[in-house]
Amino acid sequence: MIPRAPLAELPTHDVTNMPPHLGDQDLWASDRALREGVAREGGAWAETTLAAFGTAAGARATFDLGEQANRAVPELRAFDRYGMRVNQVTFHPAYHALMDLAIANGLPNFAWNNPKPGGQVVHAALNYMQNQAEAGVICPMAMTYAAVAPLRGTPAVGDDWIPRLLSTRYDDRDIPAAEKHGATMGMFMTEKQGGSDVRANSTRAVADGAARGPGAAYRLTGHKFFCSAPMSDAFLTLAYTDDGLSCFLVPRWKPDGSRNGLYLQRLKDKLGNRSNASAEMELQDTHGVMVGDEGRGVRTIIDMVQGTRYYCCFGSAALMRQGLVQALHHTTHRAAFQKKLIQQPLMRNVLADLAIEAEAAIALTLRIGRALDAAPGDPAAAAFARLATAIGKYWICKRAPGHAYEAMECHGGPGYIEDSPLPRLYREAPVNSIWEGSGNVICLDVLRALARDEGALPAVLDELAAARGGNAALDAAVDALGAELADRAEPELRARRLTESLAVALQASLLVRHAPAAVADAFCASRLGGRWSGAYGTLPAGCDFDAIIDRARGD
Repeated sequence: MIPRAPLAELPTHDVTNMPPHLGDQDLWASDRALREGVAREGGAWAETTLAAFGTAAGARATFDLGEQANRAVPELRAFDRYGMRVNQVTFHPAYHALMDLAIANGLPNFAWNNPKPGGQVVHAALNYMQNQAEAGVICPMAMTYAAVAPLRGTPAVGDDWIPRLLSTRYDDRDIPAAEKHGATMGMFMTEKQGGSDVRANSTRAVADGAARGPGAAYRLTGHKFFCSAPMSDAFLTLAYTDDGLSCFLVPRWKPDGSRNGLYLQRLKDKLGNRSNASAEMELQDTHGVMVGDEGRGVRTIIDMVQGTRYYCCFGSAALMRQGLVQALHHTTHRAAFQKKLIQQPLMRNVLADLAIEAEAAIALTLRIGRALDAAPGDPAAAAFARLATAIGKYWICKRAPGHAYEAMECHGGPGYIEDSPLPRLYREAPVNSIWEGSGNVICLDVLRALARDEGALPAVLDELAAARGGNAALDAAVDALGAELADRAEPELRARRLTESLAVALQASLLVRHAPAAVADAFCASRLGGRWSGAYGTLPAGCDFDAIIDRARGD
């Protein structure tokens, strides 16, 4: 919280050459790349909604709530005062206030409540803005959003739960979902021995009666190593039946109104994402209902995974944008060697490089959103979304930690202390690379998509072809990419390099077609050049630094 009338005249010295408090931010009006991208990808109809939310999410008070929610971390309350098991997690009021802000503005369900062109694009923009103030609450938003797709495939379950997930009323009471104003959904898939290899899971499910298959009741026994947002009203999980790995919805409360057997063991002491609880869970004859066909659990959750990976894309893009905003503010007001930092040539190179990376990240994310909007009726769009989501998840998330560090370095020592928002951004940055499949898992998934979906590669190549002739470096990179794709030698060994090449080419093609020449030319000259090291601040001479920085500041 900003102190009222802080003292600048101290007994031993006057406080000078320190940036003023940033104060309220307008996360919509100040972000030209976001505004242009939303309009371009079909979301212009929601500009009034986005503008209003940009001021609410960017308010200093919202950022203060984020700081409070991360300092006062969740606490496990496994038992009540009488020794009875309650399996609860308690949160600071700031966390609940942020959850209320998110759900009231449709962050878990805007796209589903607005099923029209641009719905997914606007959905991404809303989450992108609140993620800049606080990222922990976005985790339950992501899982609630992503759960809708698999639930639709089992109406016996989905017809009951989906209306609750589409509510815009936050209700934090630990009571049966049927008695609440709205509900959130979590998931826990991984186990200690398997991690991403969910087929190594050991949790078992047995039918709780004569009925079997989708919508039938089962009893689950086993453990889950990561359960984020454990106060969700229900969870999707995986367990083995006699016919193979199957998907189940597990509610916090049984149909008879008694507590379900969800035994919280401990909360994870995480590097970042600290406002959001993550737990280890044991299941003991736990009630669940089957979602999807028996033995087809992995297939059932594929759509859910695509949704949560989409959240990873705009979540990491949001961290980049806010790190850039903080760096621009600091360097605009801080002087060294008789010049403002932002006037120093090398600092201008760093800031411009951070800016084009952030713009490339949101450009690719919003393009994926348009593909998701079109996917239900357009096989080419669906194929593009399938492949581009994995590509974006790998690359945008992979670039975010270095981006956060570089923004921190722009501040020098003041950026390294916990009073600054930079340490929280830096700790938050790695989680999206790890969650929903770390780098190797995602790159192998890219290979699978290329091999199994005959429409995936043509859809991406068509996207790249649309920029042909716009930049010579991009044309050369696309030609080289074609040769790389044609090489069948040791594909798994080369999967990271191939995914990176696809990602950078896609980002470059979007910037060449849609961004100002200063941004596109700088991106192509650096990222597609033979000497690029990946370090920030290495743009070649001749780039229009003034135009890039002015655009990033919203000028």
